[in-house]
Amino acid sequence: MSQPDEHFAQVCTFVIKLAACAHSWGTQSRRLETYLTHITTALGYCGTFRVTPTKFECTFSRTSDDPQPTTQTVHWPCAGFDLAKLARLGELVTAVEVGHVALPEANAMLDAIAHVPPPYGRFLVAAGYFLAGAGFAGFVRCGTLDILLSGILGVVVYGMILGAEKLPARFMYGVPFLCTCGVGIIATMVSLMVPHTQVYLVTLSAAIYLVPGFTISCGVMELTYKYVRSGIINLVIGLLSLVLLFAGAWVGVSLVRLFFPAEVMPGICGSAQLVWPAAIIMAAGLCVIFQTPRQDFPWALAGCVIACAGIILGTRMATVNLGNFLGTVLAVVFANRWSGRTMRPASLVLLPAIVFLVSGSIGFRGCVALAAGQAALGWQEIAHMFVVALSIAAGLFAGNTLYRPNASL
Repeated sequence: MSQPDEHFAQVCTFVIKLAACAHSWGTQSRRLETYLTHITTALGYCGTFRVTPTKFECTFSRTSDDPQPTTQTVHWPCAGFDLAKLARLGELVTAVEVGHVALPEANAMLDAIAHVPPPYGRFLVAAGYFLAGAGFAGFVRCGTLDILLSGILGVVVYGMILGAEKLPARFMYGVPFLCTCGVGIIATMVSLMVPHTQVYLVTLSAAIYLVPGFTISCGVMELTYKYVRSGIINLVIGLLSLVLLFAGAWVGVSLVRLFFPAEVMPGICGSAQLVWPAAIIMAAGLCVIFQTPRQDFPWALAGCVIACAGIILGTRMATVNLGNFLGTVLAVVFANRWSGRTMRPASLVLLPAIVFLVSGSIGFRGCVALAAGQAALGWQEIAHMFVVALSIAAGLFAGNTLYRPNASL
């Protein structure tokens, strides 16, 4: 093999491994396609990429009119989130671009990054689940006991996720059902002793990390950008996860009430003044769960605060939908500007802010209303979920138009 051919093969191997790592650690399909095209061009070749949540198709060529391009298809599992590894990945690619790291070494470093221990150990991640669950419960104005119970059950959800990781891969698709079923049983048992417990809201709050608001919003956003295949897959995955979450909660609650019938008491509402502080607590918990690097943690929280300010401002000006739109626009502009100045992946700041908007939780509450026989309210909530997702998608488009992002993860 000649030297140019060897270099071309190294670039193909590096970009494919880069794509697999970036996908598994939380990069959106559209952003990943743009980034891979930029990197391949920077390394001296041409590349065409098609990324979906389940498959990666790539075509490499030495020139734009290369008669023998290299084509490969990779099937991969649905992604998770690890922003610390994503940050290391961005640093490595920057070093490769400027010539500080050779491609053979870079390929080995990709494997090393995958085995780097996370910045937050299991104890801190459990604390993150507690903060996320308790914060969301406060955000939806649950009472003090419900907030505490949501945080505790959030830790239970984390324990169940850790346990599920030891099972065969095919069982991972049932994790949302198992988690909400388990916490639904516990929450309902508690409600027998504390009658005013809001069982479904507590279950939703405890499993807030599993609520697919981000996936549904990504699906809507990708459809607006005409990434039809990836958008449809994300929507289907998000809606299926939502159904599994509700089905688990409904089965858990129904099992307990089958043996211990009890009158459902109205819940106790928390203070409206604590809604937004609780939201920031939830955001802090999510940043820990996503393994946001310590040096970027304040900026990720700042992005959530800016999104929160946009929601408040837009809601006071008109409606909550304008608030979601304005919050998304401000978060995107902030993340892109921060990324441009620091040369770090915009996802480190943007992802927690977008998840902060959790459109999927509205759909969960719509399913609860349908199960309770409140058809009109249930369908209204589910329709509102898509309106929120559209508001977020429009905000992402407007934010990226106002402040053009760099090619980053």
